[in-house]
Amino acid sequence: MENPWLERRQLSMTKRQNDHRTPFQRDRARILHSAAFRRLQSKTQVMGSGQSDFYRTRLTHSLEAAQIGSGITSQLRCKFPEVCRSILPEDDTLIESICLAHDIGHPPFGHGGEVALHYMMRNHGGFEGNGQTLRIVARLEPFSKDCGMNLTRRSLLGLLKYPQTIDMLNTQKKQEEPKSFRQLKACQWHPPKGIYSDDLDILSWVLQPLSELDRQHFQQITSHPNRHHKTQFKSFDCSIMELADDIAYGIHDLEDAIVTGVVSKTDFDKHVIDKLKSIDNKWLSIYSDDLSSKLFSDMFYLQKEAIGGLVNYLITEIILVDLNESESLSFAEPLLQYNAKLPSVAAKVLQIFKDFVFEFVIKQTDIQRLEYKGQQIVMELFEAFESDPLRLLPKSTAKRWQHAKDNNLNHHRVIADYVAGMTDDYATKLYKTLFIPMSQNSIKENNY
Repeated sequence: MENPWLERRQLSMTKRQNDHRTPFQRDRARILHSAAFRRLQSKTQVMGSGQSDFYRTRLTHSLEAAQIGSGITSQLRCKFPEVCRSILPEDDTLIESICLAHDIGHPPFGHGGEVALHYMMRNHGGFEGNGQTLRIVARLEPFSKDCGMNLTRRSLLGLLKYPQTIDMLNTQKKQEEPKSFRQLKACQWHPPKGIYSDDLDILSWVLQPLSELDRQHFQQITSHPNRHHKTQFKSFDCSIMELADDIAYGIHDLEDAIVTGVVSKTDFDKHVIDKLKSIDNKWLSIYSDDLSSKLFSDMFYLQKEAIGGLVNYLITEIILVDLNESESLSFAEPLLQYNAKLPSVAAKVLQIFKDFVFEFVIKQTDIQRLEYKGQQIVMELFEAFESDPLRLLPKSTAKRWQHAKDNNLNHHRVIADYVAGMTDDYATKLYKTLFIPMSQNSIKENNY
């Protein structure tokens, strides 16, 4: 019997002569050669895209996450050879593919753009970056007619960070809407983390090989007072990708802030070094002694040495957890039964770095102003397209909008797809073309 996790939604694909690649090698090629992946080079990661050629973009972040992901799989194969032989492919192409594609759905201007699109789609199914990733790879990217990149089922499962619909996770109470876009408070409009009801057919197909009991367990949600509900579980591949993503964010993205002078050594000593030294761990205590002086040194090789040491520490600490034992579950599918995880001490270390990046970089006034600006651009573009879509949308997108409208589908989602696919630069230029008098910007259509 063939492995159902290697199946693709569209069965009749062109077979190329003498193509001896594995299914996951083909998946990686489709991701790398997609327009959605290329657009990541001009989408904000932490610092504003285009402000400097040093700052990481969504593209460089994804490349780093892929490299870290392959490092994690190497460690797991060494530590847990028997289990990994049964659930991990022989090479790292699968994990690299998932890490490369994990941010493809993020809109322009980081989380400011995500909040803006969620607000504009508040009555039409919402918007969320991870849900958009699944939608792009499995529906929108024009590798196939209707199935996007037509990736293997296992790659799609690995990208499925939150296996429930936004509608099931949304606890947003009806609140008074702002009188204008400029009064919108981002903190009040963060989306639930899930997929769209518009893409339930994709979700159903991905989960098809699972037993009914596995599916119920996998899609369980946890309620949180005064917050959106959250899903509880991720697949094995997804757990590796998420760790790689977190390490790239917490450690590598910190480098941008240090080299460009956004954060100070004093703050780093107080909010990172002091906390690291409070952890009862001999290696951490010794490594922390000169960590700050290396990271803030003008000898860049010392910075690289320090960053590399931190990444290596986190990767080598990762373990394989059997959820059936640790959580008293009964997953029959091994891809759900096992997760990669950081032990408590290493998890605490990573959280210290992530908290520092969030508090002293993400929340910095200059960066929040850029997010706010992007938020306004996205909302005004969406409003303009919604006002007269057949006039203002590119022809191919207008055709999709008309098709959705004629067939009682969510035509608002077509506008969200178009805006979400824009890069920061493209959205800015288009905004100037539409709203700034005497603007002579000439831009080409940005279509899927």
